[in-house]
Amino acid sequence: MKHLQIIFLCLFFNLSFAQPDSLFIKEKKQKYTGPQWIQKNKGTVDINQVSFTNWNAGGSSSISGLLGLISSINYKDKFFNWKNNTSIRYGINKQESRELRKTDDLFELNSNLGYKPNSSSDWFYSARLNFRTQLTNGYNYPNTEEPISRFLAPGYLFFGGGMEYGKNIDELSFYFSPITLKATFVLDEDLANAGSFGVEAAVLDDDGNIIVPGERVRREFGMLLTNSYEMEILENINLRQQVSLYSDYINNFGNVDVDWRLDFDFKVNSFVRATLGSHLRYDDDVKIIKPTDVEGEFDESGAKVQWKQFLGVGFAMDF
Repeated sequence: MKHLQIIFLCLFFNLSFAQPDSLFIKEKKQKYTGPQWIQKNKGTVDINQVSFTNWNAGGSSSISGLLGLISSINYKDKFFNWKNNTSIRYGINKQESRELRKTDDLFELNSNLGYKPNSSSDWFYSARLNFRTQLTNGYNYPNTEEPISRFLAPGYLFFGGGMEYGKNIDELSFYFSPITLKATFVLDEDLANAGSFGVEAAVLDDDGNIIVPGERVRREFGMLLTNSYEMEILENINLRQQVSLYSDYINNFGNVDVDWRLDFDFKVNSFVRATLGSHLRYDDDVKIIKPTDVEGEFDESGAKVQWKQFLGVGFAMDF
């Protein structure tokens, strides 16, 4: 399959960070203390700033900021494990006379319900829901007249059921779902008519008039494999890894959509920390748009690996 190298790369890094002791050595079961509801909230602020005054080597002054909020509420008893969390991130950058630009934008909701018929088992029957979109318009800068994304354009929904393994499910989890619905929402008329994000484009007559409007929702039905892992690799250095592999049964089965996040958290003290993050994506239905030599015009090429990297220093507060 043409994207196997991407899968092998993800699995290689995943296995390389795994700790054999935590996976295979028997540990004492913690004493059951009854049903628990646990709520956590964390707010983060990351700021990067560069300023030049009479600097003969040249350079552009700039400032960028990233705000984040993570809220979770989880339930746990002998047989059920129900995890719910919401993540919001928004980043901006200002560089001298250049317009304010967006650097990050995410709204994500997750809910995962697991049930194990045996209280001593590490296997769960599981149902999962994931929804994500962005909050504001996205642009191919410097063109700020024609948005290439909006709120719910796109929006992605995954919903399915399967089996999940987790000896310590809050730190290590393997999930496989043979039945997962993926829905792609493009609730903007212009983007839907253009066929953005894999939806069916509008049908036009010879004069360019729309005969059949573009598709607003694209539905896929396939299988999903995910893995999440958290560990302290050194004192005050934590690693968090999440990988998701999805393949649609109906359209080009074997083409794998990849979503892989790898984050390192460096704790300085109770409030100050640094973050190094990497986010790799591949979606066969999302085409890459590149600017042409003609100002304001763009060409669409085939799907490619998308990669985003982030390094920041800032503040975090639990509340």
